[in-house]
Amino acid sequence: MLRRSVAWTLLILVFALAGPAPAWSEADWPSFRGSPLMTGVAHTPFTAKPRHVWTYETGSQVDSTAAIVRDTVYVGTKTGALLALTLSSGKLKWKYLAEGGISAAPLVMGGAVYVGDEAGVFHAVNAATGKRAWAYRTGDKILSSATAAPGVVLFGSYDNKVYCLYAGTGKVKWSFTTEAQVHCAPCVAGDTVVIAGCDGKVRMIDLATGKQKAYSQVQSNFAAAPAYSSGHVYLGALNGVYLSIRLRDGAEIWRMEETREGAACYASAAVLGDAVIFASRSRTVYRSNRLTGRTEWWVPLKGAVDSSPVIAGSTVFFGCSDGNLYGLDLATGKQVWRFATGAEVTASPAIGQGRMVIGTLDGAIYCFSR
Repeated sequence: MLRRSVAWTLLILVFALAGPAPAWSEADWPSFRGSPLMTGVAHTPFTAKPRHVWTYETGSQVDSTAAIVRDTVYVGTKTGALLALTLSSGKLKWKYLAEGGISAAPLVMGGAVYVGDEAGVFHAVNAATGKRAWAYRTGDKILSSATAAPGVVLFGSYDNKVYCLYAGTGKVKWSFTTEAQVHCAPCVAGDTVVIAGCDGKVRMIDLATGKQKAYSQVQSNFAAAPAYSSGHVYLGALNGVYLSIRLRDGAEIWRMEETREGAACYASAAVLGDAVIFASRSRTVYRSNRLTGRTEWWVPLKGAVDSSPVIAGSTVFFGCSDGNLYGLDLATGKQVWRFATGAEVTASPAIGQGRMVIGTLDGAIYCFSR
């Protein structure tokens, strides 16, 4: 808990020195994976056996992972609605209609909600009212969840670019052109932006200038966001290869190659201490040693896992295509909790303010309490 608290304090300090103020607390889950480091770790205590407290029916497929800030849940739908729901009750506060479906997770920062849509438009919306502040049109659809850095927002597009926009105005600070689509959410580790694209490259880009600093070539496409810890990023590829890559020079430190049928990693890894949790379309969840890549446990399931795992205390939570939400013991992989939704789950859990929120492909949004 101390390690998470120190990391969170340092993150807020960075933003305080170079606004706009993020208006987060440690109890929030303001973006995909919970922070710009993309580690997928809940910042405050949660229970291993959460209790279902409400369901909101959107009437549309929900791929989008929610954001939780203070008393509000923000989440997108496949029909292009960005919803703000009251965290305690699930009641609708406001609805904003984008130009295309929303599969990306919203980012909440400085009183605004940022999200891209499948028409290629990136939106900034007032978090309190749901009114548009500004919009920026890219050259293709946006599935990449936005990431915060001081004064800017970053995201990828299927037009092969990574964008860094000024958060207050939507003007371009810089853009970086890759060799293929950018599906992943950017990871921000200090002064470095890390992306993994469909061109098979994991790139380290200077946050201030948009210039490439280093890269690692991997013979596969990526959908997962890189997760940063202790000078390295961790991620899986769509060919079932799992990697540790050094941030400063792009050197590959270790790789684990999955051999199970259907091996493919769409989900982003969760990283805490020496544990890296990977999920696969091979119907498997793995714990690997962060230092060596050695598999410490693996759990077979009845469906593919595109839902990115989240670590909350001693429990790993994720959704599955078999229609269930699962909680596994972090140390052993033993199942400690399950909730049947009855529909495929590709969104990832958001855990903040003592609640866990996740949507399903039949349009339901579930909220659980500790």
